[in-house]
Amino acid sequence: MSAAVIAHGRRTRVRRRTFVTGLLILLVLAVYAVSLMVGNTFYSPGEVMRVVLGETVPGASFTVGELRLPRSSLAVLAGIAFGMAGVTFQTMLRNPLASPDIIGITAGASAAAVVGIVFFSLSGAAVSAVALAGGLVTALAIAGLSSRGAFSGTRLILIGIGVAAMLDAVVTYALSQAAAWDLQTAMRWLTGSLNGATWESAAPVVIATIVLVPVLLAQGRNLDLLRLGDDTAAALGVRVGRTRLTLLLVAVALLAIATAATGPIAFVAFMAGPIAARLVGPAASLALPAGLVGALLVLVADLVGQFAFDGRYPVGVVTGALGAPFLVLLLIRTHRSGGSL
Repeated sequence: MSAAVIAHGRRTRVRRRTFVTGLLILLVLAVYAVSLMVGNTFYSPGEVMRVVLGETVPGASFTVGELRLPRSSLAVLAGIAFGMAGVTFQTMLRNPLASPDIIGITAGASAAAVVGIVFFSLSGAAVSAVALAGGLVTALAIAGLSSRGAFSGTRLILIGIGVAAMLDAVVTYALSQAAAWDLQTAMRWLTGSLNGATWESAAPVVIATIVLVPVLLAQGRNLDLLRLGDDTAAALGVRVGRTRLTLLLVAVALLAIATAATGPIAFVAFMAGPIAARLVGPAASLALPAGLVGALLVLVADLVGQFAFDGRYPVGVVTGALGAPFLVLLLIRTHRSGGSL
């Protein structure tokens, strides 16, 4: 194969990635704008823009500025966090099933939050802090248990699935012991919801996005090289151990902070990476496209949950309904292609 053909293929891939990323940005902005306008009362784009710019608009200042704007902004930020964290794990472990939803990290945050609610009567920021700690501790425990001898992504996934099963049992036991009020609170948190989103609850996700997303983007090349295997990546100049630890800590922190703010919005971290890969094709890094796909999934699912049915459903119910068949399709596709899980 000539150098010209290789260069042409590279330029084609870059153009496709740039086009898809730009299109995803436009779609996220469009759905974000729609989410600010629609509701029990419709506000025009001009009224929404005036509120965003800080003007006082009767009715809209409260509805848009205090209710819709924090909710939609948290949806975008949480979706970016879930999408980027999910694709980081899937790429690093070279397995589309290696999502935080599947390997137990989300379950760790959920178990910590439910135990805090039921047995210690925690609420608000305390629940978020406990969920963050639970996610981080679970991730470190899974990494420690799977680090015996040479690193194995398959071993980490299997250990993570086992840890997730144990943590789900903890959640079930805690719920069986909960008082009626605590049970409602715990179930509302476990579902994954943007209801009651405020700027205060969104602030940690804003900070995490500003601080941690650039780190993942900067590690994009190293992450892509890890897909080739540790020996190949090391031969190409990647410090494998340090890179993997950095990616693990940053992705877990991003995921745990988002989960602490919204609850475990099911399957967004799992679906965003594979969807982005199909859209972008072979590319250097899927982190940014996966983050945008995650934001789009959460925004659309929230709108569907609010307005597509007679009743209103939390965003986690909608993403869970989408994610379950997606998981089945991915398993069937992997089996037919002869891939290993």
